[in-house]
Amino acid sequence: MPDDRLIVAMDVPNALAGLELAEQLGDAVSFYKIGLGMLTGGGLALANELKSEHGKRIFLDMKLFDIGATVESAVRGLAQFDLDFLTVHGDPHVVRAAQEGCGGSGMKILAVTILTSLDRADLDAGLMKAGDVADLVVERAGRAFDAGADGVIASPQEAAAIRALAEAEGKLIVTPGVRPAGSAADDQKRIATPEFAISQGADHIVVGRPVWQVESPADAARAIVAELP
Repeated sequence: MPDDRLIVAMDVPNALAGLELAEQLGDAVSFYKIGLGMLTGGGLALANELKSEHGKRIFLDMKLFDIGATVESAVRGLAQFDLDFLTVHGDPHVVRAAQEGCGGSGMKILAVTILTSLDRADLDAGLMKAGDVADLVVERAGRAFDAGADGVIASPQEAAAIRALAEAEGKLIVTPGVRPAGSAADDQKRIATPEFAISQGADHIVVGRPVWQVESPADAARAIVAELP
């Protein structure tokens, strides 16, 4: 059985490329992330096909952010697609609205803390609150849990501190910014290896380019799983 702690990010151009990748990966992967980059390329149709015809789990990475009523409406519409995870920004009003929109569908709302492609200089440029990035991530995670988030998105570097929060009991921690040893960082800044992420308390790791950009994606996926404790 595939290890669903590994979520492969389908950061490919369209649904046809996504189906081709899924065929290459076969039974090596059971969980896929579909993000904004594929939304106009048939992303929702791909999610439906992978879920209903191939038995895969689906993480829809939309990072929704808007006024509460709009977020609630958007999530209510997405809840009909039988998805497993959906991301929203970790602001408490967004998380609360998303949970209202879920309506008991079973879809898990994951709150984004601070993107793994950002560092302190990026936060300064965006006029974000002063302080250490890791401390801000943990603070945002705690507030998101209090608002009803089923889990959070954070880098592996913050996973242990989030897992130590009393509010994190029974909650999910999903970590992007995961790179096998020797892989290029690409546009990620707060990264770690798969083994480190899981050992720090992550429930799932998200890996994209180190899987789908190599000659044998299935072998790459199996090698990542083999690293997990």
